[in-house]
Amino acid sequence: MAILIVGLFCLAPLPASAVAVDDRPLPDAAQEARARLIMAGIRCLVCQNQSIEDSNAPLARDLRVLVRQQVAAGKNREEIEAFLVSRYGDWVLMSPPFNPRTLILWLFPPGLLLGALVFLWYRSRQTPQARPRPLDASEQARLDAILSGATSDRDADRGEQNR
Repeated sequence: MAILIVGLFCLAPLPASAVAVDDRPLPDAAQEARARLIMAGIRCLVCQNQSIEDSNAPLARDLRVLVRQQVAAGKNREEIEAFLVSRYGDWVLMSPPFNPRTLILWLFPPGLLLGALVFLWYRSRQTPQARPRPLDASEQARLDAILSGATSDRDADRGEQNR
């Protein structure tokens, strides 16, 4: 009885580590491979950084079923993606197209980098380089006196320590 209970406790975590597998893959292996290729290019709207092929979200499962239905109906990748874009917008694609609606999406990161570089270049040109002015004659004489006094003081201290 104890072995049975221990065995049940060992098997309990297994469903938690299960991977999302669709109930009904397409019967034709070529169609299934095409559907999986299309699913890899569709973004999960819940997870945002995963494709619907990799996501466990219920919406991703529904989109996988939808893609499989459309592949089985004979639609090509462009038609399926156009259908999903019409429902969810360009953002549903893992790699959105370059068009006027996605212009900011494509140009903002390089524009931000370029702007930061221009700002840093401009800022480096604006800060004056601190150059010390040369000492005049009275300052140089005072410095020499201080240094010679410090040198003689050090020599006197060394002489007392050696005694």
